[in-house]
Amino acid sequence: MIPRYTLPEMGEKWTEQAKFDTWLRVEIAACEAWAGLGKIPRRSLDTIRKKAMFSVERIGEIEAVTRHDLIAFLTSVAENVGPDSRFIHMGMTSSDVVDTALALQIRDSIDLLMQSLSKLRRVLRRRAFELRRTPTIGRTHGIHAEPTTFGLKLALWYAELGRHEKRLAHARETINYGKISGAVGTFAHLPPALEQQVCRTLGLLPAPISTQILQRDRHAEVLASLALLGSSLEKFSIEIRHLQKTEVREAEEFFQKGQKGSSAMPHKRNPIQCEQISGLARLLRSNLLAGLENIALWHERDISHSSVERVILPDTFILAHYLTEKFTTLVDRMYVYPDAMLRNLELTGGLVYSQEVLLTLVRHGMLREDAYAIVQTHAMEAWAEALRPRRRTFKQRILGDRRIAALVPRKSVERCFDLAPHLKHVGTIFARVFREDETA
Repeated sequence: MIPRYTLPEMGEKWTEQAKFDTWLRVEIAACEAWAGLGKIPRRSLDTIRKKAMFSVERIGEIEAVTRHDLIAFLTSVAENVGPDSRFIHMGMTSSDVVDTALALQIRDSIDLLMQSLSKLRRVLRRRAFELRRTPTIGRTHGIHAEPTTFGLKLALWYAELGRHEKRLAHARETINYGKISGAVGTFAHLPPALEQQVCRTLGLLPAPISTQILQRDRHAEVLASLALLGSSLEKFSIEIRHLQKTEVREAEEFFQKGQKGSSAMPHKRNPIQCEQISGLARLLRSNLLAGLENIALWHERDISHSSVERVILPDTFILAHYLTEKFTTLVDRMYVYPDAMLRNLELTGGLVYSQEVLLTLVRHGMLREDAYAIVQTHAMEAWAEALRPRRRTFKQRILGDRRIAALVPRKSVERCFDLAPHLKHVGTIFARVFREDETA
């Protein structure tokens, strides 16, 4: 269940009250546009503005009979407005209201999500700079590769979320359209100028062409942006989950006083927040699939998409917002263990410097194939002995190899096992990431 604290923010944008409030905004904007064209008396418009209201409970009662939510809504409003209600919804079809209002709800929800995403990036930036020169081992395929820094991991996440900001901004542009074009989009009972004015009032653009509805590729793009965001948050969370393993323990979720990890094992400190993010991200992706299925409708429309959207749009936005806020707190309070990172980096006795040894041999005249064979042989032997109490490390083997000693000065070989060269361009990478963001 999604925690209640999200409801005052994203959840409230998707309540029945919020939906009907937005429908009413569209209806009143249409009445104002009709009045501007001289089709509604000013006195009637004043009455509509003053008296147009509804009751969610009353709409439910009416819909139980009519089996049509928009008609139930209009009836509830008409009961409050009186005779001048005859001017409300003039020339319009239900989707003129529903789809235009839905665009407003989605646009406002994206704006709120963008605020949370911006907050997350600020936290990542702070922690990236805090840890930018904290060395750790880079892993490929889960195996030690070469040294990197923990700050670079966080800088990469920061940059990736910047791309999500751009995707959401584009999705906002795509969905920021309304339609007041009638039953099949031909403006048979109202002029295009009315649509233009209604959209201008609401801060939307008029769809260049529509059927009875706005086309659902727009909504699918929004859902795709949210699913992509969730996938990245899952990716980051999986990294933390791996780093929290007992054998690794380089980073860890915050564990508060009084928290319990297991009903059976008092010692347990589990990455439960990361696992929740991984699980809920799956829902975002599954909702995208439903959104893609909604694109193919019959002719000028059917309603097979409608029931789906009543579930997936609120759920996806609430989930995306929740996951973003949750991951922000996770990163902000995350424990980081530099000593463990250094310990793990040195775990293989220098194996992670094998490429530098290879390149050094090549620079001193050895054929690459010969150098690779020598270095790999020592590496594999060191790997085989890695867990033995008395072992010869990779570094010891390289320094003891007569072929290498005859070709390369000892000091040059020892420099191959220096961590510093691996960190020399950290500042350049940070300048690229964060300067690029500042100038975007």
